[in-house]
Amino acid sequence: MQAGNRCYYAHKKLLSTKLLNYNSKIQMYKTIIRPTVTYGSETWVLTTSDENQLKIYERKILRKICEPTQNPDGTWRIKTNDDLRQRVKQEDIIKFIKSQRLRWVAHVMRMENTRATRKITEWKPYKTRPVGRPRLRWMDQVEEDLRRMKITGWMVKIEDRQVWNRIVEQTKTHPGL
Repeated sequence: MQAGNRCYYAHKKLLSTKLLNYNSKIQMYKTIIRPTVTYGSETWVLTTSDENQLKIYERKILRKICEPTQNPDGTWRIKTNDDLRQRVKQEDIIKFIKSQRLRWVAHVMRMENTRATRKITEWKPYKTRPVGRPRLRWMDQVEEDLRRMKITGWMVKIEDRQVWNRIVEQTKTHPGL
């Protein structure tokens, strides 16, 4: 998020000018700032706290892009979260990350078994885990996302790229994620 803030403040004048229309500003956000924030997100294990911080960050940037609205009585107010969702009409940053994660898992699972990335992904440690709540694992989150989408037999569906690409696109709009 620090890199995203640096990117935002580098382009702050463009994003706050009245010379550019709203769609151009959103396009700048989607092509410059969001990729900076989500770089390498395919391999992240997101906790609830991480998800909340990313959502807050995205809304903060979108509020700065969308000007405040004037009430009928002449007072100004910032956009609410619902106003932002209706105005932006795009997947939020968490659904974007989850779709990227599903795209990456398909890429890894189609690799040969001798590739290091595939070996590390399928590796099971022999040592016992520490006492307490187990840490989240990447593959567990992938399987949880697929379970929420009610997708069964996903290891077979990965082999068909067209089917899997449709699943990845469904991730961006799925209400359960």
